[in-house]
Amino acid sequence: MNQRELHHGHDEAASAGAVVSGTTIRLTTAQALVRYLAAQRVATEDGSGTERLFGGVFAIFGHGNVAGMGEALYQHRDELPTLRAHNEQAMAHSAIAYAKAHFRRRMMAVTTSIGPGATNLLTAAALAHVNRLPVLLLPGDIFVSRAPDPVLQQVEDSHDGGVSANDAFKPVSRYFDRIMHPAQLLSALPRALRVLTDAASCGPVTLALPQDVQAQAWDFPADFFAPRIVTFYAPAPRVDEIDAAVARLQRAKRPLIVAGGGVLYGRATDALQRFAAAHGIPVAETQAGKSSLAWDDPLNAGSLGVTGSPAANALARDADCVLALGTRLQDFTTGSNTLFTQADVIGINANAFDALKHRAQVVEADARLALDALAERLQDWQADRAWTSRAHELAASWRDTVHALTHAPQRESVLPYEGDVIGAVQRSSTNSPANDIVVCAAGTLPGELHKLWRAGTPGAYHVEYGYSCMGYEIAGGLGVKLARPEREVIVMVGDGSYLMMNSEIATSVMLGAKLIVVVLDNRGYGCINRLQQACGGAPFNNLLEDSMQGPLGAPRIDFAAHARALGARAEHVANVAELEAALQRARSADRTYVISIDTDPARTTSDGGWWWEVAVPEVSPRASVREARANYDAQISARGIPPASAENSGNGSNSNDQAND
Repeated sequence: MNQRELHHGHDEAASAGAVVSGTTIRLTTAQALVRYLAAQRVATEDGSGTERLFGGVFAIFGHGNVAGMGEALYQHRDELPTLRAHNEQAMAHSAIAYAKAHFRRRMMAVTTSIGPGATNLLTAAALAHVNRLPVLLLPGDIFVSRAPDPVLQQVEDSHDGGVSANDAFKPVSRYFDRIMHPAQLLSALPRALRVLTDAASCGPVTLALPQDVQAQAWDFPADFFAPRIVTFYAPAPRVDEIDAAVARLQRAKRPLIVAGGGVLYGRATDALQRFAAAHGIPVAETQAGKSSLAWDDPLNAGSLGVTGSPAANALARDADCVLALGTRLQDFTTGSNTLFTQADVIGINANAFDALKHRAQVVEADARLALDALAERLQDWQADRAWTSRAHELAASWRDTVHALTHAPQRESVLPYEGDVIGAVQRSSTNSPANDIVVCAAGTLPGELHKLWRAGTPGAYHVEYGYSCMGYEIAGGLGVKLARPEREVIVMVGDGSYLMMNSEIATSVMLGAKLIVVVLDNRGYGCINRLQQACGGAPFNNLLEDSMQGPLGAPRIDFAAHARALGARAEHVANVAELEAALQRARSADRTYVISIDTDPARTTSDGGWWWEVAVPEVSPRASVREARANYDAQISARGIPPASAENSGNGSNSNDQAND
């Protein structure tokens, strides 16, 4: 920082109430933290300038953060906007979705009070951890001095006086620190920033902030707050690992690329398209990787795994080499490790832990850098022509099937299912469907969207399925809209998830961040109801009609009336034709617009899918459970899986039984 910049920084500090002396600035811990975050810059996507790394701070104030962090955020509200929310978990979901929509190049922070305000963040922290997404969590904490001990909302431990509720964040944070003195920020903040911007370690960072330390002042070096353009860290491939990968690929005749989220986060979509086209390799997409390749690319075989297309799964079953690119190969992708057991696997990932799955040959590297290195070495190598031709045929056939499924004629006497609704949403686009971003998380919808949504541009498909977290949908949609205000953001959500978390409809109206929310009402947890019965269980406690009820019975919920009460425009429609008309009204509306439609809880897309292992009782008095067990044993035998011990048995379900609703 030169003298002019230092003087300007001093002027800013003075205007914010800081005490400046020589080359130090006297600030409270909270003031210093906020000032540091506000100073971090990132290059714009087009490279023409810079913008804030942190798009803002979501805050719900309470005792433990209102005095310290609240005052600091007020002082810097112009440089670092503060956004009020209605639920701590929801605002963290919004912050996480904001980072995902920016492909991890921009992010947000979240601050809460101590006690329940803090622990409400735990689910979101786990979600960010599983999905490798950056978010800075700043929960208030108890007094370091312990003078007022115990304080309101304090969780006491009779064996460890240093424990607070915030210790629960340790297993779901990629980096955790408790700031016990202002000077700790000099090391804690750069470490936090490194984790948040490192492709290998990216995930949630928690800095617990005791309320007395938030208010404590210290003389910070002025240059600590100098504006800084952040560098994102991603490993380049090692020569020996590329050598090994090249050797495996050159032996392959039937290779398949599995595109995961790392393709999007590594900005490797163009490199993927070039590499696949140059070498004739079909591509299958995971939930996190969908939109890595345009839906109509001739080599895009569609979704993979339990919610996969018949094209992608057929190719995966016959592939002799799988290039797992930026994916951690979770069980929905691999069909509980039964889908491509015959193939050599090359795991390319910025995080070696994520690459080391399915007995893979590891290339620890950024997806784009690894593809470039492989392309340079494989210039004359091609997949077998018959394999490439088959991939083209299967992909084209699946595209035709998707069109037929999403344009199926509707019968008045039959409730629509998710595929019908998806088709209506995509047909409603007045410009190009590529401009829409669909947001979803849990239940039947992620499986149907994975198969049927036509993603034309990177990021057009935003489905959180690593944690399959009910309640993410609307809050996540808000974060996406804040990140991409020029795009139409369409949240598709089941009635179960809507009831679990809907408060950020009000936040979206307050912030002018318009969403289109389509609520598919199947009157309960339809997906889990199907899974329950597939595993031999009786319909129980999932659909409203199968749950314990009082004398008034199950409520008939008017989702449109509820949404209007939160400030949105809303309506209920009776069928798909009415849905298409309502979507046109929603697209031209001036605020968040909610549309509800009744759907069939039983019907799903039967095309595609793969086996998924689910635990079921080994013994039961119910014949249907015993029959499900026998079916599981037959599946295990057919797939050549070693039988489980009596203490660790499992069972399986078919492709239509996804995780949550």
